[in-house]
Amino acid sequence: MASAGGGRRRGLGKVWLIGSISSALLFGFLGFLILGTYMAAGGAAGGRGSGLAKGAVPAAYQPLVQKWGNLCSAISPALLAAQLYQESGWDPNAVSPADAEGIAQFIPGTWATHGIDGNGDGKRDVRDPEDAIPSAASYDCELAADVKNVPGDRTDNMLAAYNAGPYRVLKAGGVPPIRETQNYVKIIRALEKSFAAPTSRVSPSKQAAGAIHYAQDKLGTPYLWGGNGTPEQGGRFDCSGLTKAAYRSVGIELPRVANDQWNAGPHPKRSELLPGDLVFFAYDLNDPRSIHHVGLYVGGGYMINAPYTGAKIRFDKIDSPDYIGATRVTEDGAKALPKR
Repeated sequence: MASAGGGRRRGLGKVWLIGSISSALLFGFLGFLILGTYMAAGGAAGGRGSGLAKGAVPAAYQPLVQKWGNLCSAISPALLAAQLYQESGWDPNAVSPADAEGIAQFIPGTWATHGIDGNGDGKRDVRDPEDAIPSAASYDCELAADVKNVPGDRTDNMLAAYNAGPYRVLKAGGVPPIRETQNYVKIIRALEKSFAAPTSRVSPSKQAAGAIHYAQDKLGTPYLWGGNGTPEQGGRFDCSGLTKAAYRSVGIELPRVANDQWNAGPHPKRSELLPGDLVFFAYDLNDPRSIHHVGLYVGGGYMINAPYTGAKIRFDKIDSPDYIGATRVTEDGAKALPKR
């Protein structure tokens, strides 16, 4: 299900183990994979890089985000990407109820004073990403300069100024005690980790084993397009319905759509995968918006997934031409995702 769930193309993997081994042996197999993979990743720690994770930003905007995300020291390409994703979901034609426009969601008054001609074509077009993305970075840096002498983290103060205005940050001596503003800062900093290229191995999810256990119990369940596992649906799932339910069982609420689940945490490399990571497949490996399928990694190059209509929840290999990458789900990352 490309938008509401994702559907695995036929022929990308073969059913294995199901029906040929007992549940006890299956549990032992999973335990071996999980234990071995976690031991191999022992002592892993998170890291934040100044670059962008591969495939995290749509290819059409990646050069702009990489260039303008380095405009000043208060921002980074990953932080700029997080803002743009939060504001519009990469939609250059987005319009909010407050008449904010474009990929960066500028309201008319702010655009009039802070919009720039980023591509040098003689026009300042709020719906042109080549103008709007540079303008967003430029505005961030202006705000960072306005609050540069305020105590605390400079980037947090800049984000607070973006949300509440620099006067309130100056008056409060930091991020003001406004719930909306505090949440905005927390959300962007959490989303930033989803777009940053990790400089070291990212920490494993504490809830991963529970999510795998949930998905394991659903092996052999028939696929249902749009399935959420409800009694009315006979307990059936599609791909993102299964991953959403698996993480909900351990207290993490993921979005319903596969390509939104992509931003629920940092993106480990193929060689750094751990059980519990979400693994994704896309029509265009340079555009995460084209993600059409998601599964739950169990180790050893295999995932549990709900493949397509007519199939059952099963194990499949993850290595295929449409593998775009993986996400290590975090509580903060999931909570930060916009509700669209």
